Amino acid sequence: MIIRAQSHPRIGLIGNPSDGYFGKTIAFTFSNFSAAVVLYESPELQIEPAQRDHSSFSGIAALAEDVRRFGYYGGIRLLKGAVKRFHDYCTEHEITLHNRNFTLRYQSNIPHLVGLAGSSAIICAAIQALSNFYNVTISPPILANLILSVETQELGIAAGLQDRVVQAYHGLVFMDFDRDLMQSRGYGDYRRLDHRLLPPLYMAYRSDPSEISGIYHGNLRQRYHAGDPAMLKAIDTWKQLTDEFLEALQNADRRRMAALIDRNFDVRRELAAIHPDNLEMVEMARAQGASAKFTGSGGAIVGTYEDESMFDRLASNLAKKQIRVIKPIVAAAPNKEDSQS
Repeated sequence: MIIRAQSHPRIGLIGNPSDGYFGKTIAFTFSNFSAAVVLYESPELQIEPAQRDHSSFSGIAALAEDVRRFGYYGGIRLLKGAVKRFHDYCTEHEITLHNRNFTLRYQSNIPHLVGLAGSSAIICAAIQALSNFYNVTISPPILANLILSVETQELGIAAGLQDRVVQAYHGLVFMDFDRDLMQSRGYGDYRRLDHRLLPPLYMAYRSDPSEISGIYHGNLRQRYHAGDPAMLKAIDTWKQLTDEFLEALQNADRRRMAALIDRNFDVRRELAAIHPDNLEMVEMARAQGASAKFTGSGGAIVGTYEDESMFDRLASNLAKKQIRVIKPIVAAAPNKEDSQS
């Protein structure tokens, strides 16, 4: 039996980065890129390296460039952390696992270091494959918490729940991380929305990002815990923008959705300095009449456009700066029947 599991990157459409601070957000997974995991039974438990995990280089400059782009760690640590936390979860919940071994491998074409939740996509796919192999059922809100725990507890990666929730649920998802709910039951109010109500959206990203996403979030976290009034006000504003966007979505008010997307970024800009390369993307998109905000922590943007003529101008102008523009395709939940062969 070969088990295949797939997860997709996400776009934070409105409200982010308030997801880590009892805020609200709307995000969606999109299928233009994916992280895939293959698991099959084997005599010993093995985790196979992918291209990102290689240790052979053409020269010292190639090694330095690889480290600059991908860091010192590849995806192996993500898989090992996922297996370990899955085992711990089953132990904590007195779930008995069979003693058959497996080989686990992955591949991902999700653009790296541009705030699209590529790492959590690999972890999500791995836990889905493990759940299938061991016949363990994990509900979406608990799966999201489990994915997050791999990153925060096992690997020390700064992360919030938005990415993991939308990857656990798939599609377009509204998330309210209400403090009382989070503290009483461990997860918030999560609802799938009809993605067919969305206006035409584009996503743009740099092929050579210059800013790592965790840096910005680290600053926000410190300011939040210090009770920074500007930070707390921004979170309240992002929550309000999320509620207003939900209403505009349900009313098919495209002009209002575009304005709210712009405001989401403007609040962020008021809160802290934006890297010049990231700011340039937003300003270039807005110069063509499109709305624009970050998809996550920087390196990629999302927004609305009015028609194909505007999209073509947008793609052409941003391409001059080596910025790729695509139309994201919302990823629906996979069929369980397609996961085995």
